[in-house]
Amino acid sequence: MLVLLPMFNVASSPRLEAIRHEGVRQAALNIGEVLAELKDEFPRVTASKIRFLEDKGLIIPQRTSAGYRKYSATDVSRLRFILSVQRDQYLPLKVIKDHLDAVDRGESPAALPGGAPVAPVVVGKDLTEAVENHSRFVSMAELQGITGASEALVHDLIKFGLIEPQGGLFDSNGIRITKSAVQLSNHGIEPRHLRQFRTAAEREFSLIESIVGNELRKPEVSARARAAEEAQEISRQCLELHEALVQRAISQIDR
Repeated sequence: MLVLLPMFNVASSPRLEAIRHEGVRQAALNIGEVLAELKDEFPRVTASKIRFLEDKGLIIPQRTSAGYRKYSATDVSRLRFILSVQRDQYLPLKVIKDHLDAVDRGESPAALPGGAPVAPVVVGKDLTEAVENHSRFVSMAELQGITGASEALVHDLIKFGLIEPQGGLFDSNGIRITKSAVQLSNHGIEPRHLRQFRTAAEREFSLIESIVGNELRKPEVSARARAAEEAQEISRQCLELHEALVQRAISQIDR
């Protein structure tokens, strides 16, 4: 027996249309939408920074027939990973790119320096959460819980300009500084003794700023991104030099 089914226009179904549009939205974001996705975690990221990463081959968005960039959810997760390890581990883009290239080839490279997680081709939810944990601002109570610092120690770090809360919240650098201060306090080193490190860091930044200043004065929109990348590389080399000089001095102790 032939049964006639009611006919309907699939394209006109509101629910199916909403699902279709949601799928398109998730699969193809423009650069403004990508910035909106990232702004809470990376408030300083700009369109020029994302284009700079594209120029360096770390991310390759799709292009429309009109030439507009379209970013998938995978692209956004990959951006999160790149920006996080660059910021939290102070890694140069070349190291990050070589690592991701190896992963893209199906290899299993060693973990990045600083304990950063290995990124798969498709950065999954677990990895995204891992890098987000480094970027979330925390309250005073959370800072104490994460680092084991006393309220008095945190207040001293603020007093001596070693950490700077923003609206009562602390960023990933504040967490790292506080963790170090807690460890150093076990050796009798107090926050007031750490002012020399802040002074040295400020001098180092002045040196770096004088070097990348020429790049910042260039008219290209990606100049600031290039300057930031060069500054990261110089900083990394300065840290290696500092460590080598200290280790050389320490090696004289047991001679």
